[in-house]
Amino acid sequence: MQLVTEDNITELAAQRWAGAHDPRTGEVMAALVRHLHAFAREVRLSEPEWMAAMRWLTETGQISNDKREEFILASDVLGLSMLVVQMNHAFEAKATPATVLGPFHIDGSPEKEFGGDMSDGLAGTPLFVTGTVRGLDGFPVIGAVLDVWQADEEGAYESQIPDVDEARLRAKYTSRADGTYCVRTIAPKGYSIPMDGPVGELIRGTDISHFRPAHVHFLINAAGYEPLITHLFQEGAQYLDSDVVFGTKQELVVAFERHDPGPTPDGGESAQPWLEARYDFILQPV
Repeated sequence: MQLVTEDNITELAAQRWAGAHDPRTGEVMAALVRHLHAFAREVRLSEPEWMAAMRWLTETGQISNDKREEFILASDVLGLSMLVVQMNHAFEAKATPATVLGPFHIDGSPEKEFGGDMSDGLAGTPLFVTGTVRGLDGFPVIGAVLDVWQADEEGAYESQIPDVDEARLRAKYTSRADGTYCVRTIAPKGYSIPMDGPVGELIRGTDISHFRPAHVHFLINAAGYEPLITHLFQEGAQYLDSDVVFGTKQELVVAFERHDPGPTPDGGESAQPWLEARYDFILQPV
C-alpha cells in the first residue's frame, strides 16, 4: 500500500502519468502534474479556492459551444495563446508576424471575387484592404487563400448574434497572378471581449482592460508556405497598448487612409467617403 504524503504525492502522480501509451502524452502530463502541484504549493491553495476553480472550469465548459470558445478566450487573456504562437511560428524577420486566432473563427466562409464586399450592405464606413501576397524572395504568391473575418460596428462577431445563420463579415479571397488581393468590408471598431461568462467574471475582479483594438483577422494558406494567422490593426486605434489578448504587434499596425467619394481599388466607385488599408503579406516558406 502506498503511503501518500504531501512530500511524495507529486512524484507518485507524475510517475503514474508518465506511463501513458503515447510517449509525448506521458511527457506532457507528467510535466503538467509537477507544475500544477508546484503552483498549489506556491500559493498554498485552500479547499474553497480549489472548489471555486472547479466551478469556474465547469461553467467555462457549459457556456462553450460550436460558436463560443470560452476556453480559447481564457487562454487568450492569460497570454498562453500568444506564447504558443510565438514558440511555434518563429518566422524570419521579413515575414509577416503571426498572432492569435481568437475564439470567433468559423470554417466554411463564402468565396468572394477580387474586391467582393463581405459586409453585404451592413452599416459602416467602407474599407478596402489591398496589397500583395509575397514570399520572402519577393516573388508574388499566386492562389493564396485569404480567410478574412471581423466584428461589426457594435463589436459583435457573427457567432455572437442569435438567429444569424448566413455568413456575416467573413469571406475568402484568392490572390491573383500578380499576388494582389482586394478585400471590401467596413471599418472595424474596438470592442470588449465577452464579459457575460467565466472569463469576464475573472476580468471584472481586476483593473485589466477588457477591450481589443480595431482589427481585421486573416488566415492565409498557400501551397509551399507556412499558414499565417494574423490581424491588421488600425493605426491610432484605442487599446493598441492594452490589448486584452496580447495580440498587437507594431508590424501589423496599418494606416487607414481616407478617400473622398469616387473610384475605389476594386474598379468600382463609392458614393461616400471610404478608407483604404494597404498591406503586403510576406509568407514564410515551408
